[in-house]
Amino acid sequence: MMSMKNNTEVTEFILLGLTDAPELQVPLFIVFTLIYLITLIGNLGMVMLILLDSRLHIPMYFFLSNLSLVDFCYSSTVTPKVIAGFLRGDKLISYNGCAAQMFFFAVFAATENFLLASMAYDRYVAVCKPLHYTTIMTSNVCAHLAIGSYAFGFLTAAIQTRNTFSLSFCMSNVVHHFFGDIPAVMSLSCSNKDFSELVLLLLSSVYILFAVLIILISYLFIFITILKMHSAVGYQKALSTCASHLIAVSIFYGTVTVMYVQPSSSHSMDTAKIASVFYTILIPMLNPVVYSLRNKEVKNAFTRFFSIED
Repeated sequence: MMSMKNNTEVTEFILLGLTDAPELQVPLFIVFTLIYLITLIGNLGMVMLILLDSRLHIPMYFFLSNLSLVDFCYSSTVTPKVIAGFLRGDKLISYNGCAAQMFFFAVFAATENFLLASMAYDRYVAVCKPLHYTTIMTSNVCAHLAIGSYAFGFLTAAIQTRNTFSLSFCMSNVVHHFFGDIPAVMSLSCSNKDFSELVLLLLSSVYILFAVLIILISYLFIFITILKMHSAVGYQKALSTCASHLIAVSIFYGTVTVMYVQPSSSHSMDTAKIASVFYTILIPMLNPVVYSLRNKEVKNAFTRFFSIED
């Protein structure tokens, strides 16, 4: 990072945050603190519950535990800094700190993207090939899918962060965002951004479309299988499971698309802030509910856990 720093006169950035209105700072501090606490308890609690309950040691919950861990991590990359800004009014972030925040946020956001695709494949095998589920979704397969998700996350984050901070920043250091997001920081560069913006657009489009394609194909086969069931109970159960997953997937990819898969000329920073609140702060809080707390097996696991504690 020091080699990148030598190419620029900017040594720190100013994050404008969500709003400058003084009367909103305390209410927003309270709201975001509560959201972060719920995110922390919900996601880390889900990870611990799945680890401690042997009945949940199956592929579906293995991926859920990884998703909860990733949600906690990428929310923690952004939310504490936002909360501190509301409390102290400190909106400064160092050059290296901004690069680190961008890198780790990109790691966990990209990892979630690939985990969602892995979860869709797992559901496809469970619904469409139930007799072969245990032989297809083995421990090694699940481990390779999870490790691959993290590996691709680190790779794409390294490329995107390097792509952004290889630019020169010699003019404004005011980031029109509440964290060091790639488009917001890239827009401050005083060098030619055409190639960097093209890399951002292409790489983001490729890995998002790759995951979305896997999800859509998986659910296409799931719906075809459901329609052939001729069982109202099985139909409703499978459809309910798919609906929850697809709602969460739609919110995640919808907001990410608003942020990254569009030309810079049409990119509104105000729109970006609203979209970012969803996928950096709200989605990590909601995912434990959408994916897990509505699940009967998870509820039973909670009951067993607290029964043991009593």
